[in-house]
Amino acid sequence: MRKYFVISGFAAAVIAASSVARAGTGEGSTSTGSGTSSSRKVPTFTLDQAILTALQRNPTLLIAEQEIKRTLGVIIQIRAQALPNITPSGSFEWIDPNLRANIFQSSTTTGTSATGGAASIVDSPPSQVGAVQALASPTPIPTATNTQLSDVTYNIRVTGTQLVFNGTTWPSIRGTFFQRDSAYFAFRNTLDLLLATVKTQFYQVVVNRELIKVQEQSVHLLETQLKDQQNRFEAGTVPRFNVLQAEVALYNQLPLLITAQNNYRISKITLAKTLGLDFQPRRGENPPLEVVGEMPYFPRSIGLADAIELGKQRRPFLKQARANVLNQKEQVHAAAGQLLPTITTTGGGEWVSSSTNSSWHDISKGWIAQVQGSVPIWDSGAIYGQVKQQRALLSEAKLTYDDDVRQVELEIQTAYSNLQQNRELIKSQEKNVELADEALRLAKARLDAGAGVQLDVLNAQVQLLTAQTTRLQAFFGYNSSLAEFDRATGAQSTYTESFANLAPRATRSRTYDTSSGVDAEGKRKKRSE
Repeated sequence: MRKYFVISGFAAAVIAASSVARAGTGEGSTSTGSGTSSSRKVPTFTLDQAILTALQRNPTLLIAEQEIKRTLGVIIQIRAQALPNITPSGSFEWIDPNLRANIFQSSTTTGTSATGGAASIVDSPPSQVGAVQALASPTPIPTATNTQLSDVTYNIRVTGTQLVFNGTTWPSIRGTFFQRDSAYFAFRNTLDLLLATVKTQFYQVVVNRELIKVQEQSVHLLETQLKDQQNRFEAGTVPRFNVLQAEVALYNQLPLLITAQNNYRISKITLAKTLGLDFQPRRGENPPLEVVGEMPYFPRSIGLADAIELGKQRRPFLKQARANVLNQKEQVHAAAGQLLPTITTTGGGEWVSSSTNSSWHDISKGWIAQVQGSVPIWDSGAIYGQVKQQRALLSEAKLTYDDDVRQVELEIQTAYSNLQQNRELIKSQEKNVELADEALRLAKARLDAGAGVQLDVLNAQVQLLTAQTTRLQAFFGYNSSLAEFDRATGAQSTYTESFANLAPRATRSRTYDTSSGVDAEGKRKKRSE
């Protein structure tokens, strides 16, 4: 079989993921750890490279791909029930000639004694006995000595069986194709989720790196402030209280820096696991990878109603649920098909060796033909119970599909709301950072001129740190929400639908039309609904 449909979709997804990812990687941008990573041979990833690596090595995606291959095996297995089955069989036996001669002599002796002893057992008239002997005299008894049984016997049979009709095989075959489609859409859903996860974790590493810089700047500023207050205290211009206050502010800031560094390390380890990178003992405590790139911000104009409809049409999550419904529908037909007759035919040939000659030319041969049929008349309700179970499972699959539609709507609306929130936060904090930076500069100038107090500088520093952190978190929230929004709307990647050499039903575009106007089975909804 040629490479199945998932290969084309997978390749298209890789290309689309790479093109989308380029927007998040700044060309020529370098991180402070790039030199360190090169000296320690730590792998460095841009967003493009991280996505491509995850597509090649992520175990969840690889498992989903193997599930498609498994369903292809199920198709072959179930389809074989409707195709001819040819079964050759044979037997071969050899008996030592000496053993066969002993058996023959024993049987001959037994037969002679039985004939000769008949007169003593049965009182026949002498005339009859003489007549028997007279008739037997022209033909000598040791006739068997001229006929020797062959020490080799064999039997060869070749038969073919063909299913003519039943009510279960064809619905089961159709159901396996829907199982295959379900596995394919599950693969696509896993791939979309992986792309969103890689983007979110990559941006998490970037934002944690920037938060370290913010904390380092704050610590450096507090160290400068402490040194300035110590010099002023030694000069006798400020009390000891100012020095203590600067020290407390510095040591309160250090845990935040340590926490930011730890978050940075953990985010890189988490990304490495998603990319499928193994732990290297030689690296020790060194990071498993380094990232290169900045936090992008490209505002996007989005219409919620159009986004929800697009998500319903494109989400593989819904198409997988549709395939499950159609598969379960075929299982109902297969269960009900047990009430129909089953007709099979068998035909073939048989070759049997001669009992006195082992030559291939001296054999008995002929043809075999058989038609067999059966129909259930009374099974005490066993088939009815199976049909009832399958219909209940079909109803469950339909209810699950309807709930999945509402789940898609919820995910899109949630991602849309998060996008709005983070976009508004970015707008508010962009101006706030400028104002906080200016307030800190003025507080330091007032303190240097003797017109201000140290507390004003510390408060201004806290306000600037808060504004910078909030802005970075808003950038991260917007990009992660955008990745989630693209996943929820099915716009995360582009696929080429190609079901080559597989079920013709799957090539029909309406089979997996999951827009708002159709129900769980793909039928058009009534207007009242």
